[in-house]
Formats: sequence, C-alpha cells, structure tokens
Amino acid sequence: MSTEIKVPVLPESVADATILAWQKKPGDAVKRDDVLVEVETDKVVLEVPAPADGVLESIVADEGAVVTAQEVLGIMKEGAVAEASPAPAAADNTAAPAQAEATGGPTSPSVRQLMAEHNLTADQIAGSGKDGRISKEDVEAHIASGASAAASAGASAPAAAASGVATAAAPSAIDLPAPGERTERRVPMSRLRARIAERLLEASQSTAMLTTFNEVDMQPMKELRAQYKDQFEKAHGVKLGFMSVFVKAATEALKRFPDINASLDGDDIVYHGYCDVGIAVSSERGLVVPVLRDAENLSLANIEKQIGEYASLAKQGKLAIDDLTGGTFTITNGGVFGSLMSTPILNPPQSAILGMHTIQDRPVAVNGEVVIRPMMYIALSYDHRIVDGQGAVTFLKTIKELVEEPAKILLDI
Repeated sequence: MSTEIKVPVLPESVADATILAWQKKPGDAVKRDDVLVEVETDKVVLEVPAPADGVLESIVADEGAVVTAQEVLGIMKEGAVAEASPAPAAADNTAAPAQAEATGGPTSPSVRQLMAEHNLTADQIAGSGKDGRISKEDVEAHIASGASAAASAGASAPAAAASGVATAAAPSAIDLPAPGERTERRVPMSRLRARIAERLLEASQSTAMLTTFNEVDMQPMKELRAQYKDQFEKAHGVKLGFMSVFVKAATEALKRFPDINASLDGDDIVYHGYCDVGIAVSSERGLVVPVLRDAENLSLANIEKQIGEYASLAKQGKLAIDDLTGGTFTITNGGVFGSLMSTPILNPPQSAILGMHTIQDRPVAVNGEVVIRPMMYIALSYDHRIVDGQGAVTFLKTIKELVEEPAKILLDI
C-alpha cells in the first residue's frame, strides 16, 4: 500500500517551510518512526518520520523546495522490502563492513551521516547514551580527539583542520573558501537567519529603544557558589551557575516594575501577571530564545535544569515551536563569548531585555579603599514608549542589589 509523506501541520504564525535535507533516498528501506526528511521553518527544524515499515518509493519535493502544511513530500510503500544490493567485489570486502556500520546501528540519521562523512564506524566510538547509543556529541568528541592526537603527533595543519576544527567551526557543512583564496561562495540565508534579521530590523525601526548600564560586584556570588556548589550539585544533579541567580533577580525586579514586564499591542499596553523569561541561546542555526514559563515560581535548580535542557535541544535542533513562543522578558549573556559590554536589541513585542557580560577583575572603590573585585557590566535595553528612564534605571539597580546580596532573593526582601 502506497502512503503519502506530508508536511506536518504548521503553527498559525508559520506560512510555509523549506525542505532542509532528505535522510533517505528512493529505494531505501525504512522503519516506523525513522526520520525521512527534515523541514525547516523560520523557528525550528521539524523531522518528518515514517508512518510504518516499508520502502521509500519516490521524492516529490526536493531539497530546497518551499512547501506548505500537508503538502506531499514523497511516497512510501508500506510493508515492502528493499531490493538487495549486488554483492561487493572481493577487493572491497574490507571496506563494506565499515560502511555498513557507519550508516546503521541504533543512531539517528544525522549521527550516521556525520560518521559516514568522517569514515567512522560504530565500534570506534564509545556511546554515552542509553544501551550504548551513539550521540552526535560522541561523534564530535571523537573527531576532536582525533584532531588533537594528530596535532600532537606532528600532523600538518590542513590535516588537523579537516579532522576536527572545521567540523566545530562550520557545523552546517558549508564549503567555505580557504583563507587567502580569491574566491567567493554564495550561500542562501537560512530561514531562521532571515527571520532573525527581520526581527532585529523591526526592533530597531519600530521601537524607541534606549539602553542603560550598571555594574555588579560578583564577589558575593562567587563566594556563595564556591561554598555550596558541591552540595548543590549533589542535591539537585545540576551545577549552580550565575544565570539562574540573574533570572531570579530579574523576576523579583519584574514584580516591582510591571512596565518592564509589559508589551505594546497597538495602542494598548498589556501587563502580564506572570514572568515568562526568554533565555537567548546560540545554536548552529543561529540565535534562538526558548522561554522559561512562570520563572518566578521556579527554584534555582529548576532554572539551571531547564536552561541546560534548552541548550542541549538547541544544539541538536530539537526545540519545539512551543518552546520558542511567548515570553514577557529576555536575558542574553554575551559574557560566555567574552563580551565586556554591548547593547542588546529588544525582542518585540517585549518592552525590555537584560544583557549580561563577562566577569573581569577590576580596581574598584570599596569603603574608601581601592580593591580588586570581579565585576560584570549589565545592560538594560528598553522601549521608551512604555518604560520611563527612571523605571529602567531603578529596575537595573534592583537587579544589581539582589545579585550582590543573594540572601535578599532567598528572604524575598
């Protein structure tokens, strides 16, 4: 029986999608829930699974095609068996098992593809997943370790780059010109990147955006984390980071300054009785902002766990539409990349965004004496149509005070 493979139902805000990559080709045997094709929207990548065991008969929409919801992508024949391929020649017997292992086994299509690209077999890689399942991170770690070993053994720079650095720097496998070559490479902008550009331009053109700055003495937080990090990790199974403290400080400040937690809808200001905090996460496809729902009710441990889960899903391209929609306030941390100071851009229709930066030892005046302290610049960009300057400055000062005295967060004062 022939079955049509269709585009999944798209959210209301998504009009169409692009065929990103077919994981199977006509004639390939497939099992139920095997990923057949990846479809990219301007927010997430959707995986279209096989509805049953069978064989992929034909592909209707090729890679790069723009499709709409419920449009036919291909045809598969349920219950069919793929035709056996000819036996390999004797000279190829040693290569055949390696290829079979590189493209089979209990791994996802993207993992098998990455293994095939680097001529790796399943028995070369130690899987960290359940029942020894090999993940993409396992493959990348193996590739990186291979690059390090090659470098230490005196391998040439091009060989080291090919075995590890290129994979990490260009995860999308774009064949970029080598440094020094007078060549050009034109690559279509991904839908996500195009959407990011559209929203950033919209924010800069349609809002009265201003930014105010302050700095935070991180010494108390560093001492607190050093004292309790082992107990915290043992009790909750997750490391204590600075982001969770800033999220809690932000939600407390949002309660005190409802304008910061509001959004503009036409001529109306919408005040939210909840704090859904978006956390800007860098992924291989671009910047995404998954949302912590009801963040004001989450513990530090739950915040750290959810942020870690979102970061992992973003790296794998597995974030769902619901993970990225909504949000009343956003926090972005350029400090993880070494940014000392920046002006974050609003995430419309939100009225404000908090920017964190790198921690740097600097001389500061404390009680009349100059001492060296770990300092962090923080920035609040806000929409002046909703938020007055006094409210924005006081909001940022409140976050500074709460982070510098974390006991206030615990005591709710």
